[in-house]
Amino acid sequence: MLGILYMILGSLVGREILEGFLNIESKKGQNYIWLAFSGAFGIGMLFFGWATYLVSWAASASGSEIPLLYGNIAVMAAAFVFLAVLYARRFRNRKAILTAELQRLVENRCLFWKEAVLFIVLALFLTWIMFYVFFIKDGILYSGFTVYGDYAPHTAMMRSFSLENNFPTQYPHFGGEDVKYHFMFQFLVGNLEFLGLRLDLAYNLASVLALLGFLMLLYSIAKRVTGSGKAGALTVVFFFFRSALTFFRYVWEHIQTGDLIQAFRDNTEFIGYTANENWGLWNFNVYLNQRHLAFGLLIVALVIWIYLDWVEAGCSHKEQGILWIRNRWFTWEAWKCRSMEKALAAGLLIGLTAFWNGAAVIGGLLILMGFAVSSDGKLDYLLTAVVSVMFSVLQSRLFIRGSAVETSFQWGFIVEDKSPGGIIWYLLQMSGIFFLGAVLLFFVQKKRSRRAVLISCLFPLIFAFCVSLTPDVTVNHKYIMISYAFLAMFWAEAAVSLFCKKIPAKILAVVLCISLTATGIYDMWIIFRNNGPGHRVAVNMDSSLTDWLSENLDHRDLILTPEYSISEVTMAGVMMYLGWPYYAWSAGYDTYGRAEKAREIYTSQDKGKVRALVAQEKITYILFEEGMTFEGEQGIEDTIKAIYPRVYQSEDRRIRIYEIR
Repeated sequence: MLGILYMILGSLVGREILEGFLNIESKKGQNYIWLAFSGAFGIGMLFFGWATYLVSWAASASGSEIPLLYGNIAVMAAAFVFLAVLYARRFRNRKAILTAELQRLVENRCLFWKEAVLFIVLALFLTWIMFYVFFIKDGILYSGFTVYGDYAPHTAMMRSFSLENNFPTQYPHFGGEDVKYHFMFQFLVGNLEFLGLRLDLAYNLASVLALLGFLMLLYSIAKRVTGSGKAGALTVVFFFFRSALTFFRYVWEHIQTGDLIQAFRDNTEFIGYTANENWGLWNFNVYLNQRHLAFGLLIVALVIWIYLDWVEAGCSHKEQGILWIRNRWFTWEAWKCRSMEKALAAGLLIGLTAFWNGAAVIGGLLILMGFAVSSDGKLDYLLTAVVSVMFSVLQSRLFIRGSAVETSFQWGFIVEDKSPGGIIWYLLQMSGIFFLGAVLLFFVQKKRSRRAVLISCLFPLIFAFCVSLTPDVTVNHKYIMISYAFLAMFWAEAAVSLFCKKIPAKILAVVLCISLTATGIYDMWIIFRNNGPGHRVAVNMDSSLTDWLSENLDHRDLILTPEYSISEVTMAGVMMYLGWPYYAWSAGYDTYGRAEKAREIYTSQDKGKVRALVAQEKITYILFEEGMTFEGEQGIEDTIKAIYPRVYQSEDRRIRIYEIR
């Protein structure tokens, strides 16, 4: 299929970029194959995605009704020619090249087979869980209860590319304006559907490869930092199962009430005792509904791997105390560039990721800022940061009218008691010993480089508790998740170290692992239960309404609808005047203003007022659903029907659409 070919070509080009510009090397005892796989996919999709998007936008601006056709032809043809010429030059010495390449990819064969088993198991599990919560069967799309809310804006954006011509790009749940939310991963999936992959196959395949690639890099970073493959594998386990006091408190409460077994049997919701914890803010569900986060973290992890060279070199100096600080900050050696080429390439990668996942970009730059404190080559870090910000700002100027973010100091995140004691108690409840104990782990680290990495991984957490960039500070939870993912390696190393000692230490290691994973294991059980049969939202993918909308509306149209989440309307990829408000509000749009005007249109009996509002808001279609309410008020169809002609009625006569002429 063309979608598979697109990903293969992109990954092959990504591999050449990885080799030619980044020149990433594996370290002693590391198998380069995992870096090569994850880097090739991440870099390939990053550059292929942007190239396809920009060519398609140019085609749309030139009047094409199917701009993706030209974007894909141009990019895939260019990639094919580039690879054909490159491989033709290497053909004569293919045997020597293949032998040397295999030796470089797999340096430690014994370790390779163990790692291969780990990643095959991970790939199978990720494939199963992605399809478990999002799949199409017999023409019906099923989305699990814990994820469908986030899938509503994501699938609408995907469909706006695969079925519509969303250039210049708008936000489908708030059409007619700019796009403030990062959308390039959704563009990638929409393009894969355009190329022939069914929507669930496109979304799940891209998601599995992105998350698997990130976990390969997370394992590799953990193994490099801790020096232990077992710690690397355990890091991946801790990534899936979060630490918190939540499960233990839940069990204790139900033991006291005597209904623990019944609670386990009947509960299908995430448990939580802190604000919004029952949304699944801290567990693996985040990576199921925010799938573009994994892609962003893949790119960030690749850059972190590069800059570990700087950290290890800077921390290898033997000076102590004030002398070490002076040499790391107040000498030319500390500041001069070690590799300007890698610094520029790293900045380009992070900068181009801004509209794939902005939170990953900010989290990655915060970690690199921590690295810079202990490293030589500070101008490299500065160069990477400047290039990253430059490309991020360029994209913002390209897509967003006005400011991309609303930066404000907001101490305490979503904690009710924002005193130091309240913050500490909150962290203890939502993560158990994980974050507070990490401070103690800092003091037991023998290597200066490990201490530097540990402190740096705390920076996104600190940022989340101090700064807000959006109207909804709750979205800062992603920065905390980023800190959690990378800090897990230090708890994994502690557990492995204890388990290698005598019996009492082994018991302590087991207790530690249980305390760090019990809540996450229960959360995973809830994910299985609350996304299974009877716990899924269904959308008809063969809907005549979806077909009519996609055939009759284009990106210049704006349709007024009820405040839909995921539905047959959103699956058409059309621009809605106002979909479910939370999605657009949290992205920075003025949903309150539109909601009031939409309410007037739907409920007013004044024809002149309705006409004026519809013209003012540039609405071209109005959808009315039988018995609908809007913002709690009963809709009145008679006024709309008296002004505008009806152009569509569903077979069950439940939905009618009126055209503004």
